Amino acid sequence: MKQKFKNYLNNDYKFDTQTLLGIICLIVVISGIFGWLYEVIFYYFNSGMQEIYWRGGNFLPWINIYAIGAVVIFFLTYKKRKHPLYIFLISIFISGILEYIGGWYMENINGIKCWDYTKEILNFGNINGYVCLRSVLIFGLSSLLLIYLIVPFCFYLAKHLNKKTFLIMSYTLCFIFLADELYNLIFANIFSLPRASTIYKKLGFKYLYF
Repeated sequence: MKQKFKNYLNNDYKFDTQTLLGIICLIVVISGIFGWLYEVIFYYFNSGMQEIYWRGGNFLPWINIYAIGAVVIFFLTYKKRKHPLYIFLISIFISGILEYIGGWYMENINGIKCWDYTKEILNFGNINGYVCLRSVLIFGLSSLLLIYLIVPFCFYLAKHLNKKTFLIMSYTLCFIFLADELYNLIFANIFSLPRASTIYKKLGFKYLYF
């Protein structure tokens, strides 16, 4: 295992375009699920361990901003994988910008305040409720998890599974999650269809939108 990790750090793996796209698809799925788990756990503690809330705007346990951030950080930091401090600092900077822009856009353009750090625990250093020190530090640590665990895992699957099997698996998973996202983000609004939040609330879920 240690030798495999050294190989990952020292060797530049060359994947064809289809396989690289499959790897990115897996990063999108895994990172979005990771973000959902993080938010469910955090808001459980934020509520004083009284309530468990469903997070995200989808039927499936997946949050898009984490997937977007993971793909951006992968491309910006993968070649610097021998330097964890660099990855940590760059990821803090990138995730802070992404979070601020996303929060500002949702509130000022869409009229929805998806998160407000002024009302949450551990909110030191928050800027207009969109970004705080705790959030960017966690995203920085998560980026290390991405580069040193999730990406090597995706590479391993890409190298050891039959190419057709890998592509079918990765493309299909990503399609399912993105279809869920597109339905709730676009089609439900255009055709006045019930969104995940509406259905889950009727089912009795404690639901926080985003």
